[in-house]
Amino acid sequence: MNSNFGLMHVWTQGDWVTRSVFVVLVSMSVASWLVIIFKALDVFQAKRLAARVESFWHSADLADGLSKLGNVDGGNPFRNLAIEGREAAAHHHATRAQLHDTLDVSDWISSALRHSIDSSTARLQSGLAILASVGSTAPFVGLFGTVWGIYHALMRIGASGQASIDQVAGPIGEALIMTALGLAVAIPAVLGYNALVRGNKDILSKLNRFAHDLHAYFVTGARVTVAQARDGQVVSMKKA
Repeated sequence: MNSNFGLMHVWTQGDWVTRSVFVVLVSMSVASWLVIIFKALDVFQAKRLAARVESFWHSADLADGLSKLGNVDGGNPFRNLAIEGREAAAHHHATRAQLHDTLDVSDWISSALRHSIDSSTARLQSGLAILASVGSTAPFVGLFGTVWGIYHALMRIGASGQASIDQVAGPIGEALIMTALGLAVAIPAVLGYNALVRGNKDILSKLNRFAHDLHAYFVTGARVTVAQARDGQVVSMKKA
C-alpha cells in the first residue's frame, strides 16, 4: 500500500480550501456529538423527573408535593409547572376584586401553565437546530471537498503528462474521502436529531398531562382523572 496516499496525505498536500473543508467537517462532528450527548442527558433526567409525578399526587399538601418533584437547580420542568400554577392561582386570588370581571381563574391559570410549557419546550429543543443543520449540510460540504480535490488532482495529472491508472486512482480516491467524511458527520447528526425529537415529544406529552391535572387541581381543589370521574371520585390534596 502506498504511504503517499491517505487522509494525512490529503491534509499535507491539500491547499487552504481542502484544509478548510476538513476543519469544517471535524468542527461539525464535534458540535453534533456534544449536542447529542448533553441533550440525551437532559432527556434522561427529564424522564426520571416525570416518574415522580405520581408521588406528587399522593402528597399531604402542595409544599410536600413540590419537594417530591425535586429541584434540579431550576431545570425541573414539572416542578416549574407546579410553581407557575401555584403562583398564578395565588395572584388571581389576591387580585380577585380587579380580575373578577375581566379574566376567569381557569383562563388565568391556563395561560400561566401554557407559558411554563412553552419555556420548557424551548429549553428541550435548544441545540436541535445544530443537529438539523449539520445533518443537511455536511454531505454537501464533503461533496464540495471532493469536487475541489478531483479538480486539482486532474490538474496535477494533466501537468505531469501521465494518465496511467496508478496516477489517477490515488488522487481521485483521496478526494472521495471528503464525501465519506461528510456522510460520517451527517448520519449521526440525523439519527441523534430523530431520537431526541422522539424523547422530547414523550416528555412534552407528560408535561401536558400534568398541566391538565394541575389546572383541575388549582381551579377545583382536586385532581380529576378519567377513571375517577366515572366513579365520581377525585384525588384531593391540601393547598399550601
